[in-house]
Amino acid sequence: MACYRALPDGVAIAIRLTPKAAQDSLDGVGSLADGSQAAMARVRALPVKGAANAALVALLAKALKIPKGSIAIVSGAGGRLKRVRIAGDGRMLAAKIEQWPKLS
Repeated sequence: MACYRALPDGVAIAIRLTPKAAQDSLDGVGSLADGSQAAMARVRALPVKGAANAALVALLAKALKIPKGSIAIVSGAGGRLKRVRIAGDGRMLAAKIEQWPKLS
């Protein structure tokens, strides 16, 4: 999937976050308006004082079964499109991300 890039010490992943959702969920991988791909995520938290970003980190940590400290939002903290870096075994993380469903 083109939504992530494996690194020697982890992965970098593009995520489109929707705050104020009915539930926290990772909804697979979808295409953006420019044709690029991103993982689609929803969180119940409001986009106020970093609450939605913190909820995203918690959601990713739970889904990937890794510590929250391994996850950092490296760009897009104030917007819906984010670039997230996840430290760890890049191959293992990539395999888990590949299992996420692909949206049309």
